Amino acid sequence: MYAVERFLRLACVAALAFCALAILPQSARAQTAPAAGVEPLTIVTASGRHAFQVEVMRTPEQRARGLMHRQFMPADRGMLFDFKQVEPVAMWMQNTYISLDMLFIRADGTVARIAERAEPLSTRTIPSGEPVLSVLEVNAGIAEKLGIKPGDKVEHPLFKR
Repeated sequence: MYAVERFLRLACVAALAFCALAILPQSARAQTAPAAGVEPLTIVTASGRHAFQVEVMRTPEQRARGLMHRQFMPADRGMLFDFKQVEPVAMWMQNTYISLDMLFIRADGTVARIAERAEPLSTRTIPSGEPVLSVLEVNAGIAEKLGIKPGDKVEHPLFKR
């Protein structure tokens, strides 16, 4: 019974959020500002070094919001989630309109797993598969286009050298 009540509560919250978004002017929805400043990040692959500018989500509130309600993200941008400790994590795409590739990253900056082309607006959880420190979200197709593979290196001050 608890699971049914919890599901109904979540469905009501989602419906209210959708209604609130629907009444916002189109200009307000399209111009949702980044949650934080951007920082440089580099992914090192067999094909070379690939530079990105990322928003780093460091607080529980920032991590909970993530890329929700955004309609667009430039190709050279991303969002880095700092979980503060190494642990198994799971992501989802609720209220996220942009299809994403998710790179699950170990504390040393190596890519542990890649979930490609996550389905927008899905509530299906996407697990890390092992304990990680961080998740990097980039536009869907970037991992394939750049040849990013598990074991590749992500360079950012968050990761130990």
